[in-house]
Amino acid sequence: MRKSSTRRDLMRRDSGMTTSEYAMGTIAACAFAAVLYKVVTSGAVSGALQSVIGKALNAQF
Repeated sequence: MRKSSTRRDLMRRDSGMTTSEYAMGTIAACAFAAVLYKVVTSGAVSGALQSVIGKALNAQF
């Protein structure tokens, strides 16, 4: 059993994402946001949301 890691072992460890991984993650997040925006602002979803909100505001207690 080794007591400490060598310098070479420390340098081989993965300490995070690389720049290209950040770029791909950012592109994927933007694409997902664009698709979600299109879905939420579509006529069917917009009408359903308005209906739900309208029913909630007109509820009798």
